[in-house]
Amino acid sequence: MMRDVTGRLMLLDTASLYFRAYFGVPDSVKAPDGTPVNAVRGLLDFIDRLVRDHRPDHLVACMDADWRPHWRVELIPSYKAHRVAEEHATGPDEEEVPDTLSPQVPVIEAVLDAVGIARVGVPGYEADDVIGTFTARAKGPVDIVTGDRDLYQLVDDARGVRVLYPLKGVGTLQHTDEAVLREKYGVNGSGYADLALLRGDPSDGLPGVPGIGEKTAAKLLAEFGDLAGILAAVDDRGAKLTPTQRRRLDEARPYLAVAPKVVRVAHDVPLPDVTTAVPRTPRDPAELEALAARWGLGGSLERLLTTLAA
Repeated sequence: MMRDVTGRLMLLDTASLYFRAYFGVPDSVKAPDGTPVNAVRGLLDFIDRLVRDHRPDHLVACMDADWRPHWRVELIPSYKAHRVAEEHATGPDEEEVPDTLSPQVPVIEAVLDAVGIARVGVPGYEADDVIGTFTARAKGPVDIVTGDRDLYQLVDDARGVRVLYPLKGVGTLQHTDEAVLREKYGVNGSGYADLALLRGDPSDGLPGVPGIGEKTAAKLLAEFGDLAGILAAVDDRGAKLTPTQRRRLDEARPYLAVAPKVVRVAHDVPLPDVTTAVPRTPRDPAELEALAARWGLGGSLERLLTTLAA
């Protein structure tokens, strides 16, 4: 269940943003006890800037409850395999993160909860899937804030869905609409997932089709429409494919049969019933005051609360 969201909805790919904050804010930013809080304060500054600049009516911090879902790994075992920390190879999957970042994540979660910003992660799904489902159910325009190009597949001019892609902090954002996608990749939002699975993505452990890079994938999609059209062309000897392209695509059929489910974000995640409206006052002022003192959140938190109140 989720409540209907009308008005402008902003969806944060939270991990993407706190990673950027962690690497963009010096680790000399510390709590009174000397613990680094650069990711915490950096993320609060990011959210402050995003709310000030874009004035969303609703705001959701989307989380990775499962950054490497089993159902995706079953389909493509290499999916994010290289990100699993070697020291945990015989135990539960554990994503490699810098050791001074991991302790900051629970602090981020506690602060967001105390402020009253909706925070949603669903067991068995990645943040991308949560974002995809909120986007599918939104009644108004949607701004997706992420440094992950995979979410370009959700761009939809007709529905007012765009991706705000950080180029420098969140002060300089690429406002990604269908015109930007056509210029950069030769596809629209709905074609981006097919482009991504054809070319592959080493950072996600997706092999792609050997010999089919981004430009070739874009040309094939322009010629045949979508993945189904390309596969139909493989079987049509009159279709405009080179012998090498035909052979490589034919040999890649087992991968191409499962890749769409892995690459395309889910739109049917069972979302909890949460209040997504941008909070004007903190949900738990006493807890927030304690967190601010414990972690030395100072001006970053004060600026965010001032912006939310406005």
